[in-house]
Amino acid sequence: MEKRCRLKNCGRILKMTAENTFPKVEFTPEFKRNLRSLAKKYRRIRSDIQPVIEQIQHGDFLGDQIPKTGEHTLFKIRVKNSDIRKGKSAGYRIVYYVKSETKIILITIYSKTEQADISPAQIRRIVENYSD
Repeated sequence: MEKRCRLKNCGRILKMTAENTFPKVEFTPEFKRNLRSLAKKYRRIRSDIQPVIEQIQHGDFLGDQIPKTGEHTLFKIRVKNSDIRKGKSAGYRIVYYVKSETKIILITIYSKTEQADISPAQIRRIVENYSD
């Protein structure tokens, strides 16, 4: 089965095999730590982010590509926080790294109400510190 790569300006055709149809999603220790911390304050965070993670697992690359991250293909997704009911702008941000066509790494998650933004340098540091 052939499928077009969904990354912008990719132009490649991905060859999909029966046992490896969807990319494998991994979590950095930073993502897990931040999720655990946010879950103490926002009880519904797991149910808020689960549909987004499932979409990524099915090969849908959501969000905006982050510039100035070197050779890494990174995206940032806005996710609604149903605990504060202010919409996506005051919700969560998930940063993920498309390492290959078969591997996606969730880099970090943060609440926009608690952290204004994350710099490309911070993201590069997390990616470089993560050993697979």
